[in-house]
Amino acid sequence: MGLTERQRAGVAAVEELGKELSEFHRLIWSYAEPAWREYRSAQAYVDLLKAEGFEVEVGSGDMPTAFHARWGDDGPAIGMYSEYDASPGYSQDTVPYRQPRPGLHPWAPGFTDAHSALGVGALAGALATKRAIERTGGRGVVHLFGEPAEKVCGSKPVHAAKGYYDELDAVISYHPLFENTAVWDIHNCLYWSAVFTFQCFEAQRDDAPPWIDGDPLEGSGMGAHNSVRSPGALDALGLMITATKYAKENMFPRTGLWSLNEAILGAANATADNLPPRITQIQFSWRSPLIGVQEQILEVLRRNARHVAGLANCEVSMRWVTRTRPGLKNHVMAQATYENLLELGPRRFAPEAYEFARELERTLGHAPSDDPFRPMLHQVTDPRDHDAATRATLPPWQDCTGADDCTEYTWHAPTVRFYTAKPLLRVVGEDLNHWANNAMNGLAPAIDPVWGYAGEVIAATALRLIDDSGLLGAATEEFRRNREAAPEALRDPLLPRDFAPPVELPWPEYVTTARGFEWQLPTTTDFGEKL
Repeated sequence: MGLTERQRAGVAAVEELGKELSEFHRLIWSYAEPAWREYRSAQAYVDLLKAEGFEVEVGSGDMPTAFHARWGDDGPAIGMYSEYDASPGYSQDTVPYRQPRPGLHPWAPGFTDAHSALGVGALAGALATKRAIERTGGRGVVHLFGEPAEKVCGSKPVHAAKGYYDELDAVISYHPLFENTAVWDIHNCLYWSAVFTFQCFEAQRDDAPPWIDGDPLEGSGMGAHNSVRSPGALDALGLMITATKYAKENMFPRTGLWSLNEAILGAANATADNLPPRITQIQFSWRSPLIGVQEQILEVLRRNARHVAGLANCEVSMRWVTRTRPGLKNHVMAQATYENLLELGPRRFAPEAYEFARELERTLGHAPSDDPFRPMLHQVTDPRDHDAATRATLPPWQDCTGADDCTEYTWHAPTVRFYTAKPLLRVVGEDLNHWANNAMNGLAPAIDPVWGYAGEVIAATALRLIDDSGLLGAATEEFRRNREAAPEALRDPLLPRDFAPPVELPWPEYVTTARGFEWQLPTTTDFGEKL
């Protein structure tokens, strides 16, 4: 179709922002802060957006590392969002060999699927859309949300529940991934997560039921250290893991793709002596294509928690982390974005990116190749073809897969989900968690074209939606039609409006001690004798 004058102005604005945002991206990459703890990253976004003339609500939705930036007074309201959380355990410096960022523990956070680039791509699109409207005249409102904790699907269900998306007319959702394409039918599944806390009865109240009624060895002189102990919170946690793994086979039939995983959160446990730990916490997260499956898994988890707490003489509580809905498709939005992907790409990469990739090939024991990258990097994939490839991996009845809380936007306004391909080594493939692929996430010649391409597509798509009332009207009509056809239980957010985000739970984080600023695991590789 070609671009309008205003769309070309948006693309030009992304190009002129290139150097500044390349430095900004490297800053966010260097922070590599994990879910709910993105303090410096969020502040950097807020400072830049305020300097650019956006009105910014800091700590939106009662989340300290979230924000809501808004520019414009009149016209269609287009939503975008930035993410900036990293994954604990994946620290990797920008070098062609395996090494964590300097001065940090090997299991400190790093960017696996490039949320650093995701956020800067959306930022580039928002700034460029604003500048294009300023320079060419016209109407339009730009919303950029700072969305923390995507790795636990944390913030978007909260923003949705508290009404932040209600005034949006359309949303553009972006992620760096394997291909240059847009999502057609198959969006992400439901994803729910909760933390179960076990606490010893005697640590809670004086009138708690005792583990034993009287001590049969009282007066024997054996001493307190030899008396019978309540099993305690650690036993409850161990029993919870075991019981849930035993029950997993029969939580729901394996007729579709669903998953359940667990993570132990930090807790104030004993450092010495033989006293049982007073408190333990475990997070369970589960995803599936149907709300009925989610509820069945939840009921099994609740039942297990009650029983193992009784076995270990503990009290148990459950705190929600998140509850997302599956994505709602919008073909009008997907087609419009695909046309801009074709018009503006695919992206070319500088020789430095190829040389770095060849060094990685050598490190991995392979001969350097002419083109080290997967072929999808160099083409734009039709959304229908992308959808067909995804469909081939699913049971016929399943209409969603994977998890991302971006799906919350799809229930509030017409939404497109699109990707730009990041350089991924052929010899490693689609493994975003592999250190060699992660090494390129901080390399400007390899990652800047990825978010730059996204910024141009976002700006071009947003400006077309603002200017083309017919396109926006068709997208809105499809949104209303698909929403009304969806199950009624999914039309409203699954979290209450007064939901308290779990920001104060003991999530992994950086700390400052007498040793200095470091990851919560001290920077050492000395764990004793290897067995």
